[in-house]
Amino acid sequence: MTEHFDVIVAGAGPAGAQCARDLAQRGHDVVVLEVEGEDEFPKQSNKSTAGTFSSMMAAFGIPDDVVMNYTDNVVLESPNEHFVQEQPGAVLEFADFKRFLVEDGREEGAEYWFESRVSKPIMEGNEIVGVRHSGNQEVYGDIIVDATGPSAPLAKSLGVSNLKRENQAIGVEYELDGVDMDCDGYADLTDAMMLRLDHELAPGGYSWIFHTGEDTAKVGLCYIQNESHHDYAKDGMGIDDYMQYWLDNDPRFESAERIPGKQHRGSAHIQMPGSLSTDNFMAVGDTVPTIDPLWGEGIHTGMKSGRAAAITADRCFMTGESDTSADKMSIYNKLWHGDVAPQMRTRLLMTQLLYLAENERYDTLVRDLKRIGSDVRSNANAGKIRGILELLHWEDIPLLKRFAKEQLPL
Repeated sequence: MTEHFDVIVAGAGPAGAQCARDLAQRGHDVVVLEVEGEDEFPKQSNKSTAGTFSSMMAAFGIPDDVVMNYTDNVVLESPNEHFVQEQPGAVLEFADFKRFLVEDGREEGAEYWFESRVSKPIMEGNEIVGVRHSGNQEVYGDIIVDATGPSAPLAKSLGVSNLKRENQAIGVEYELDGVDMDCDGYADLTDAMMLRLDHELAPGGYSWIFHTGEDTAKVGLCYIQNESHHDYAKDGMGIDDYMQYWLDNDPRFESAERIPGKQHRGSAHIQMPGSLSTDNFMAVGDTVPTIDPLWGEGIHTGMKSGRAAAITADRCFMTGESDTSADKMSIYNKLWHGDVAPQMRTRLLMTQLLYLAENERYDTLVRDLKRIGSDVRSNANAGKIRGILELLHWEDIPLLKRFAKEQLPL
């Protein structure tokens, strides 16, 4: 017998699992196809630093038992400066968080098929009507949601995804104990999440320390394969070499040791998405491009994108005869640009410009953040032009010219 569902979701990450969770709660038949095995889930996809803010926890009903540590502040470090902002948040145990979303969705009625690798769409004419997975297995649905992140096999087959390797970010994170969270000469990172802009440690990217309780922390770095990485990278050094270099040279890690089995790796793409939907189809997740330029926070946008997809599907099913045409599915595009990632283009340009700046400019940025008010900081982080202008100097003209040249090559 051919299996048919209202909605098929490919990928059990935060976006996909939240989409399924919402749809099941609304009474729709939904199945999630996940490539990993259930017993070890999420072994391969346990990649996130898992720092989030209280707004996400409250909006999506996330329980305390998936939280490693509640934090009070976010800290931005440059090579010689630091800025502290009060911002309640939580560092999640990402694996527990993902398992919670799966189990809660199941309780609402969602089905999960583990060890189901999605390979390609099943087409009728020009429209997707199902998914081929696990070799020659098939499943059909009225709406298909690709929530597989950068791999996006369905989105790519349908011409929705247009990811380019030169925009790829790669990262690594260790969980350490014995970290000095209040080291002389540095900001107090007790109950804090810290991001550091420093090309010496992460050329063309950033590094981080997220306090997870007592003397333990998540410590990692990532860089983007951009012009700054080409300019500042050290010959022969890869992501693990930079990580070791940081651990060897930062006094906060003098007595630190890696916690066995607690190493995470991942990649993402830093670019504007292409199309987000077409007939019977939506692409969600991979929301790294939507992160706040200054503070990050991709989990919340991922969850919001999953919810926006669920709202869209629900609206398509509301009428007597469901309408899953491209026109109706475009509701997701509007929700994404309006609620999930407002001012997306400006925020992404600000993020790209930030990674292009020199180390000395990072020190100036941190001093500026101390100088300007919280409203201006919020506006800049939200991608509003007035707030961004407050952070620019006449001395930035060469940087802006270089940025413009790279964005608009002749």
